[in-house]
Amino acid sequence: MKAMILAAGKGTRVRPITYTIPKPMIPIMQKPVMEFLLELLRQHGFTQIMVNVSHLANEIEGYFRDGQRFGVELAYSFEGRIVDGKLEGAAIGSAGGMRKIQDFYPFFDDTFVVLCGDALIDLDLSEAVRRHREKGAIATIITRSVPLKQVPSYGVVVTDETGRVKSFQEKPAVEEALSTDINTGIYIFEPEIFKYIPSGVTFDIGGDLLPRLVADNAPFYGIRMDFEWVDIGKVPDYWQAIQDVLTGKVTLVDIPGEEIRPGVYAGLNVKANWDKVKIEGPVYIGGVTHIEDGATIIGPSAIGNNCSICSGAIVDKSVIFEYSRIGPGVRLVDKLVFGRYCVDKTGASIDMQAAALDWLITDTRQEFPSEPPVEHRAIAELLNQHVSAQSL
Repeated sequence: MKAMILAAGKGTRVRPITYTIPKPMIPIMQKPVMEFLLELLRQHGFTQIMVNVSHLANEIEGYFRDGQRFGVELAYSFEGRIVDGKLEGAAIGSAGGMRKIQDFYPFFDDTFVVLCGDALIDLDLSEAVRRHREKGAIATIITRSVPLKQVPSYGVVVTDETGRVKSFQEKPAVEEALSTDINTGIYIFEPEIFKYIPSGVTFDIGGDLLPRLVADNAPFYGIRMDFEWVDIGKVPDYWQAIQDVLTGKVTLVDIPGEEIRPGVYAGLNVKANWDKVKIEGPVYIGGVTHIEDGATIIGPSAIGNNCSICSGAIVDKSVIFEYSRIGPGVRLVDKLVFGRYCVDKTGASIDMQAAALDWLITDTRQEFPSEPPVEHRAIAELLNQHVSAQSL
């Protein structure tokens, strides 16, 4: 069976991560989100998969190639062009991406599934397709019920008693919500859907196609299903997802590495004197990372490969990407460190280089003096006095 993964977006709400990593490649315990989706599709017999790409397309194509090692067939539809010798993405909307593939050569010739490339799911796709066909739908949106207080964070789907979609609400206030069923970004379509999608224009599934189906009174249904769904649409979502994986609230992801003590997992060749560091699980530490004597790591925390956590540094409920050096005495609480950026769990970020603080958090591949200059040590003392109450 055939499927499509939507992977062309710029992921602006997940910056700074998406400056250099496309959303489908964002790692969950060292494994790209899109890889989990391929495993799910393969499990349910969807082995011919198209992926539309645009922003940082080479990162996706270079990792997944033709899909052989994942047990599927993959091909890519690039949205963009070369300008002055440089590849520039120009996404044409999720439905526009579908249309571009179909216009090139009719690929979607039977019931097919479309998934957003930025969520972890364990949906029973086989059952979803069965129910879609049972209703005689041209289009189905898979919904999930959430507590009423969470409704303002999502797009709400309103259906009648038969499940037919009647309207949508985009992030409504609690008192205005007509439903607690939300759009999960999982769609099932019949090839006839393309009569509703124009060629050669930017066209979105959620903003353009689905409202058109409702207006035309097409056989368009919402199917509510109970399944694990972890959205990483924003930096706070990603931070929370890692927290939930480490604490076992998300069961879709196994923590890699060897459990060297209860709740503490380490990759290959981690350098640490475990009796001389304070560590409270759950914690994951990537391979070839150095935890210096006197460092403190409090879980849930995940530290990537090739990092260095210096003596006196505190990493508390934080996510540290690969090749990060956390300097002596730096205290991180509820933070995400990615390259030159330090981001709090609300998404507010500090560019450490622009703020001239990159001697506190920097790249392990950068040559670094054994002792920072005197003026840096003085600033560090003042900074750490400030962050002891507020954190960096």
